[in-house]
Amino acid sequence: MTSPHLQAPRPARPGKRAARPPKGPAGPAEAHAGEPGGTAVVQAGPGAADPQSHPRRSLGDTLFKVAAGGFAAVVLLIAVGMAWVMTQAARPSIRAFGLGFLVSSAWDPVRNAYGALPYIFGTVTSSLLALAIAVPLALGIASFLSELARGPLARVLGFLVELLAAIPSVVYGLWGVFLMAPWLRNGPQAWLSRHLGFLPFFRGTPFGVGMMGAALILAVMILPTISAVCLEVFRAVPRAQREAALALGATRWESTRMAVFSYARSGIVGAVILGLGRALGETMAVTMLIGNRPQISASLFAPAHTMASVLANEFAEASGDLYLSALIEIGLVLFGITILLNILARWLVWRTVGRFGSTPAA
Repeated sequence: MTSPHLQAPRPARPGKRAARPPKGPAGPAEAHAGEPGGTAVVQAGPGAADPQSHPRRSLGDTLFKVAAGGFAAVVLLIAVGMAWVMTQAARPSIRAFGLGFLVSSAWDPVRNAYGALPYIFGTVTSSLLALAIAVPLALGIASFLSELARGPLARVLGFLVELLAAIPSVVYGLWGVFLMAPWLRNGPQAWLSRHLGFLPFFRGTPFGVGMMGAALILAVMILPTISAVCLEVFRAVPRAQREAALALGATRWESTRMAVFSYARSGIVGAVILGLGRALGETMAVTMLIGNRPQISASLFAPAHTMASVLANEFAEASGDLYLSALIEIGLVLFGITILLNILARWLVWRTVGRFGSTPAA
């Protein structure tokens, strides 16, 4: 007969978990929890945060949030303050001309008759023409540097493109007056006048200076800005996008168009609007090449005027109060156009992201 102390342990029943061996001596929490009517006490481990540090951390977070919000509010206050100051200074012109100031072509300080339409036309037209020239070139430069160029060539060309953005605008203006304007007058404009003079865009006497000269110099000035932003956006596109397109049999151009351009749409839109903002506010180079004549003409050879150039030319010579107020109102109009363009740019970016999905940059 077998002793009860020597009996084999019973096998565990199917579907019933075996009891886990204890990992170590029970802590205070386990001891209390195991006792009848006891309360489980959870003790903090060595990695838990000290409760005494919470007030200090909370105070630091609050101070950082308030400071960051204050810095952001300063930008808004500056913009609102600029608009308010210019509105107050332009009040005599606003009372005298009303909304007719925006659609009038008159500009006669002797008779105190002022209108901003020729300056708005010159600003918008020269900027859009500059974008039409610069955007394809900038996309080509950024595509070459990000997709094709390798090694020292990419670094040298990238440095040269960025160097163009550091050249002062007055240097661009001098280069345009002494080199580009004579070349335009004797070369492209003369040819266009002889062969395409029947079109309204190429009628008149070639002067070299005028709308075409201003658009070209603006295109050269905004080219490095747009290309630099597009280059950074293209480099942010994941390499897997390109490799997937190439694996499906796409050519280098097709992979760039489908994988890179489509992925970076919002970044391209942001770069274009950034270049447009610089073109709208450019002063010295445009003043030296646009001809400074307040007229509206369809010919690209004709002289024109911009809002920035009229402020640079006539602000120091404004003698009457109404004359000075009209110039300040032109500055207010330029400020408003810039704000509207920024709103339009943000809307385009949001629409592009919502239609084509998320992109690396906005």
